[in-house]
Amino acid sequence: MTDFLDEENLPDPSLKNIIDQDSLQWIFVGGKGGVGKTTSSCCLAAQLTLTRKKVLIVSTDPAHNLSDAFCQKIGREPTPINGFTNLSAMEIDANDDMEKVQQSMVEAGGAGTDADDSGITSLMAELTSSIPGIDEAMSFSELMKQVQNLDYDVVVFDTAPTGHTLRLLSFPTILEKALGKVMELKDRFGGLIGQASAIFGGGSPGQVQDMLVGRLEETRAVINKVNEAFQNPELTTFVCVCIPEFLSIYETERLVQELSKFGIDCHNILVNQVLFPEKDAEELGDWLDENKASLPKEAQEICSKMMARKKMQDKYIGQCFDLYGDDFHVVLMPLLDWEVRGVDRLKEFSEHLVNPVDLEES
Repeated sequence: MTDFLDEENLPDPSLKNIIDQDSLQWIFVGGKGGVGKTTSSCCLAAQLTLTRKKVLIVSTDPAHNLSDAFCQKIGREPTPINGFTNLSAMEIDANDDMEKVQQSMVEAGGAGTDADDSGITSLMAELTSSIPGIDEAMSFSELMKQVQNLDYDVVVFDTAPTGHTLRLLSFPTILEKALGKVMELKDRFGGLIGQASAIFGGGSPGQVQDMLVGRLEETRAVINKVNEAFQNPELTTFVCVCIPEFLSIYETERLVQELSKFGIDCHNILVNQVLFPEKDAEELGDWLDENKASLPKEAQEICSKMMARKKMQDKYIGQCFDLYGDDFHVVLMPLLDWEVRGVDRLKEFSEHLVNPVDLEES
């Protein structure tokens, strides 16, 4: 693969730049579904434990996999990871967070009986779910407030697939629109929402409306503060994860462009599942041509399929270096014979993040 590295002074093909940047507080790991985001984020967290005092990894993906990766039960609260002295993990459920937000509104509204509580909860659910994206935005706000109150040097986010992640980054805009809509309703209908809530036992007219607006204002303040931190490259960076296939490379390019629009630093790309990253397809092809006749028919078919996959991967890895090689740290992670699960395997695989294959010697 020396063809990808013809130019000198290219960025180091490793994540040492992240490990060595002590100022980083938020590290997002994201990409298309099924490319190895969870494994990559766990490995990155494992390497960070060598240089940081306390590391937290948080899953924001509704389909949590941290428990499977570390082979232990992980819940909503920071859970110490076996095999580490300074690594904890937590898995966030947006639906549970939204229920807590609604319940806090109910309690603040002074609802009395269980029947009243049920009615006001129903009203809150209708109000909050009527604004597209507001449930996720408020849940994200709760997560950020919780994480900010925890004492960790750095937080690694194992994010949901690209579309969910991009929506997460657009939450400040969503909340601005939501607040505008609520204030418009307030101006047009006055205390109608509050009067409706009183029917359900929600207290004086206008109280629930004020609570809803107050909660949105509080959420907006938290997310705007977080958004400022996200746009500071000294505090936040985003690691894109992909595999050497067309759809994944295409989605990575879209993600990089969107991150640029949001002003979020991104200068690292992990390419997972690479076949023999230290070998060229031409080199392997020459070997196969010389030895193919001596191989059994089944072995010939297996090698031919492997070569077809290798040539396809080299093509897209070449495109990846063409797109990002001058400005990004592009790290090639090998396809292994074994599954990366459990602390020992994760620690072993994480070494490839900081000690990559030397492509120039192959």
